[in-house]
Amino acid sequence: MNKAELIQAVAVYYDGSKTEAAKALNAVVQTITYKTAAGEKVSITGFGVFEKVPRSARMVRNPRTGERKRAKATAVPRFRAGSDLKAYVSGAKKVPRTTAKKATTGSPAASKTSVTARTTVAKAPAKKAAPAKKAAPARKTAATKKTAAAKKSAAKRS
Repeated sequence: MNKAELIQAVAVYYDGSKTEAAKALNAVVQTITYKTAAGEKVSITGFGVFEKVPRSARMVRNPRTGERKRAKATAVPRFRAGSDLKAYVSGAKKVPRTTAKKATTGSPAASKTSVTARTTVAKAPAKKAAPAKKAAPARKTAATKKTAAAKKSAAKRS
């Protein structure tokens, strides 16, 4: 699930308003990001904990060349899943059903149209497909040009 799909799923709780859902999601993500970057621990009961963890300086190796380099000390974000999230993912608990109305797929205007309007649109005759265009000749790639040149030089030698 990407951010757009998550916004669409959260919009169900905002009466189908994607703009309100996007504002809410962006506010939560931004707050977690800023507080974690500042070194605070953000804990959401049952879901998990976001925290900033220092990483000491160390020696690292370039896998391509084998060269060893020194990596500077830095800080990295860490997420630890909460007990409820772990239980849902493992299957120990069943995921609860949502209490919000299910939003219809598509535009809000489509959900307000009557059933008869939908059926007439569905029964409309299909347009004929345009005739297929002739295929353009294939371009010669560098490999085909080299093989053609090799054939010509072999013919000249004989």
